[in-house]
Amino acid sequence: MRVLFDTCVIVDALQSRRPFCKEAEALFLHTANQQIIGCITAKSVTDIYYLTHRLTHDDKITRGVLNKLFNLFEVADTAGIDCRRAIPSEISDYEDAVMTETAVRVEADCIVTRNVHDYMKSPVPVFAPDELIKKLEEELE
Repeated sequence: MRVLFDTCVIVDALQSRRPFCKEAEALFLHTANQQIIGCITAKSVTDIYYLTHRLTHDDKITRGVLNKLFNLFEVADTAGIDCRRAIPSEISDYEDAVMTETAVRVEADCIVTRNVHDYMKSPVPVFAPDELIKKLEEELE
């Protein structure tokens, strides 16, 4: 299963943001154990860098975090066509519309985010972290 991770889920795990980090970390483990193929968008990488650097105040440490992410997750390019297709999208938040268009183009099976409501009109199935974990556990039984 190819899962496109929203930035918030990645940052929840990296910054141990409570109460969200437990599920985010569990999804990292599912990715590390190759039970899913985890993907992040190239656009998310710059946001993750910014948010992590704000916490660490250290470029070398922040780049090291990104390097670890690149070893764990595939990076899906955010293409110009994704940005163009997001303009007429029924998803009102443009950033979420771009994420959805990227998910469609890279043939992701789903998107995982804490902001499920924002993706109500997504053609790609969307799960909250706890919902995806439950689905994965059911499939593993």
